[in-house]
Amino acid sequence: MKVLVYGAGVIGSLYGALLAEAGNDVTVYARGKRLECLQIQGLRYMENKQIKTAPVTVISRLEPTDRYDFIFLTVRENQLLTALSELRENISSTIVTMVNSLDTYDKWEAVCGKGRVLPAFPGAGGGFEGDLLNAALTPRFIQPTTIGKTDGREKTLAAVFRKAGIPCQIVNDMHVWQICHLAMVVPIADAYYEAADPANAGEDHVLMKQTASQIKKNFRDVSRMGFKLSPAKMNLFRFLPVSLIGAVLGGVFKSSFGDTFMYRHSMKAPDEMRRLHEQFYGFIADHR
Repeated sequence: MKVLVYGAGVIGSLYGALLAEAGNDVTVYARGKRLECLQIQGLRYMENKQIKTAPVTVISRLEPTDRYDFIFLTVRENQLLTALSELRENISSTIVTMVNSLDTYDKWEAVCGKGRVLPAFPGAGGGFEGDLLNAALTPRFIQPTTIGKTDGREKTLAAVFRKAGIPCQIVNDMHVWQICHLAMVVPIADAYYEAADPANAGEDHVLMKQTASQIKKNFRDVSRMGFKLSPAKMNLFRFLPVSLIGAVLGGVFKSSFGDTFMYRHSMKAPDEMRRLHEQFYGFIADHR
């Protein structure tokens, strides 16, 4: 399988490395300092306490005639429309949009071309230690890589992921899944920004209770709007007591999981998360 990873941050680098190690022909598109690093050192990543270099090709320019089976778009939400515009002239048929957003996919296809978007969302987190990637996939039972059901291409993509050891799931309505995802992650990011000591936010029991209350309210609001919560386990937040949710949140915030998959992203992307905060609560207000 020939794939292009468009965006060489944490998510793009991790998926690029995993897909390349599984035998796929992987090209990574990068810019700026990340491009320079990849050109000099290659895509270096940590696995089982060992430093490895993934067998990928690195480019700084995408030609209109460069054809790939899948283009993985792994940029931040505020870079999305610009990236889709740049991909418009390329002949590759499928752009896998692994981006946090509440935009509808017809809006994206109005930019890049009808029928080209295959919506998905990564199940991963981590960061860089200097130029070395130290990231991991989230446990399957928490959040596997998620793919929206379209016209059958999602099955091919799922097979590619599974061959690379990437847990994944296919959902019927990716837009609703994204709404539910933001119902949870926006209050979590807000908690870090409100905390006096973000690295130890889980120690603030009042803050954890407030965060739990907001998550519970968000899922009740989404459900009242007529959406079927996705995945179904999110319904637990509608019925569990705030005190219990808050206690569990505190434990998660203090765990290595919380550090890898919640704290690091929130701290490195505050502009993106605050924009998503505005999008989500604006969406809720518009549907009341």
